[in-house]
Amino acid sequence: MSKTTLAVIAAASAGAGAALTAGMYSLRSGNERKLEAKTISTTTTTMSTSPSAVSAPIPVPAKQIFAPSSSQPGGLSTSAPAALGVGAPVDPSGVFEYGFPGPVSDIATRTALVSSYDRRTRNPHWVVEHITPASLAQRGGDRKHSVFLEDGAVPDKFRAKLKDYFRSGYDRGHQVPAADAKWAQAAMDETFYLTNMCPQVGEGFNRDYWAHLEDFCRRLTVRYPSVRIVTGPLYLPKKDPVDNKWYVRYEMIGNPPNVAVPTHFYKVIFAEDAAPAPPGAPPGAGQVAIGAFVLPNAPIPNEKPITDFEVPIEAVERASGLEFASKLPVARRKRLCADTTCALVIKDYADRQKAFAKPGAAAVVAKR
Repeated sequence: MSKTTLAVIAAASAGAGAALTAGMYSLRSGNERKLEAKTISTTTTTMSTSPSAVSAPIPVPAKQIFAPSSSQPGGLSTSAPAALGVGAPVDPSGVFEYGFPGPVSDIATRTALVSSYDRRTRNPHWVVEHITPASLAQRGGDRKHSVFLEDGAVPDKFRAKLKDYFRSGYDRGHQVPAADAKWAQAAMDETFYLTNMCPQVGEGFNRDYWAHLEDFCRRLTVRYPSVRIVTGPLYLPKKDPVDNKWYVRYEMIGNPPNVAVPTHFYKVIFAEDAAPAPPGAPPGAGQVAIGAFVLPNAPIPNEKPITDFEVPIEAVERASGLEFASKLPVARRKRLCADTTCALVIKDYADRQKAFAKPGAAAVVAKR
């Protein structure tokens, strides 16, 4: 029985069906992976940074002529427009003189995180963070001084707004949690940009099971000196029991409705055996324990083992269209839940939030 088959069987045990759906995306043999042709895609990004940094948009030329690929039939590339032939009667790239349509990923490079924003769904594609024992030991920030913010680096017409979440029934769910950036107030404030948020179910998920998963990531620093985490939303298909066809359906919030409510969320964890290399130094060559988890955006019983939601990293890649470890040699990889115990420590989130209440005010459960 192959590892892929075992992964799908394990995914099937997840009561909410999250891991099973994502696991379907990993159904391919090792030979297929080797034969899979590599393509080069062209992307256009704009850079949004912290207030102290300088914005650096990437210019797009008025016309783009792409060299044909010898690996494709007829010498044509599948990842970019074909070069104009001699004497061609048309010039498709001429439209770029009026503007490049995209897609555009708004990349924010901040001190606490790096994020890529999806203008279509008004949610991030992914948000990256790095935690260490030293970073978690520092206490320079307090979330009672932080406020949710719209990200002014994103054009207004594509921006998620605070009013979109108002009375939506969903929490403004952190992708990089504020608790991971306590080392400085400025760092914690950066986690409150809406480009680090997605609509999440509150009771039973954002304020409970998801919070326990975030705590699990922090506890990994007891075993590993460096932990890197990529978090983001997924929009996975569900089989219709009536016609037995698969559909991707998700709610939209806001007025007009423009912020997508993800069906699932993923976390890809890189737990590094070696301490991170100093700035400017070449990366280390230690072992990296990788764990990938896909959870439904729905209430999850606290007694549900987190391993029920473990999937191969390839499953997340196929479901999201992203790649997470293309430059990490297989020889340096190991499975996180085989290298350490993957188990949640259940805490009462409501009790923990009492510390966030302002003096003289009744304690409330804050949205994360």
